[in-house]
Amino acid sequence: MGIGRSYVKSEDLAQEITQDTFLKFFDTVGKLNEETLLKPWLRRIAVNTAIDYYRKNRKFRFQEEIEGHSLLQINENALDQLGYEEILKLLHQLPEDQSLVFNLYEVEGYSHKEIAEKLAITESSSRVYLTRAKQKLRQLIHLNYTVYAGR
Repeated sequence: MGIGRSYVKSEDLAQEITQDTFLKFFDTVGKLNEETLLKPWLRRIAVNTAIDYYRKNRKFRFQEEIEGHSLLQINENALDQLGYEEILKLLHQLPEDQSLVFNLYEVEGYSHKEIAEKLAITESSSRVYLTRAKQKLRQLIHLNYTVYAGR
């Protein structure tokens, strides 16, 4: 359920993504060959299920705009000091587009080209969403974790 939690803000939606992931996994498990590693395969299904959820609900989203574009200076070790739950809380404060692109690029390692193809957006949009996500995360860390931000 960890992957689902990193892509959506609601615990219920994360559970739904997890359940859909396992349904898809069990539908395809008979088609796997012996060399296929289950954990990476299951992770890929989970990420794709989260992306499918995003696409399905795209028309219901409300896009937030970042106010101000100032770059904040943050201690390099700030993120190392944050726990998993704290990082999730920060990611859940991002607009859905930004959070999704951030997860796909920074966590899953997809390229902007791959993200653009999966989300049906342009590569430049993917880059913009990532840049805005990073700016917003810097702001959130500065506002919520001034101790971590070196103050």
